[in-house]
Amino acid sequence: MHLYEDLAQLGKSPKFLQRVRSRERVLNVKNVRKGVKARRGDGTFGESIPDAPLVEDPSFLVARGPIATVEIGVEVKIVAKAMMKQIDRVMSDLVKQVEHFKRGGGNPICLGIVGINASPAYTSYEADRAFLANGTKYAKPASEALETERRLLAEARPRFTELLVLRFRATNVEPFPFEWVSYKDTAEQYGAILVRISREYEKRF
Repeated sequence: MHLYEDLAQLGKSPKFLQRVRSRERVLNVKNVRKGVKARRGDGTFGESIPDAPLVEDPSFLVARGPIATVEIGVEVKIVAKAMMKQIDRVMSDLVKQVEHFKRGGGNPICLGIVGINASPAYTSYEADRAFLANGTKYAKPASEALETERRLLAEARPRFTELLVLRFRATNVEPFPFEWVSYKDTAEQYGAILVRISREYEKRF
């Protein structure tokens, strides 16, 4: 939701801003298109259906409602531990979602967002059991983070218009600390992608 707000606030694409303001384009929170069978993404934006009811929150520039097409699609994945065991499935899910965004025609802008944990330890839970990944029995997330990112950029990145990697540290243990590996780099990467998506939207649509 906030990605589309940020694109509107940035104002680098006059077409995007005008269509958002006129309600010709909306965010679909259910991430489905009428009449198109496809797996849901995590945030789809496209042409609104004529006369369909919209949700207009005064705190947001972008209205929400049903859509007929996808012009921008977002898929999000977060890997916190056991990354090498999950990487093939994560990449498969990402790549397949691009294909689903393209179902029904059109040439959507596809953005992948992947959070990668670089913490020296992480605890996961199953019912009342806890599993600690700290390099003793299970690999430290930090030891797998760079290889996970390398594979994503080499194998999944070419299928997307943009792929944003969010590098963070989290232990999943009270008081649940969280930090960016580099806030400055994260903010700059995100800002650069907003600019490029805006330029691409202006050209493509």
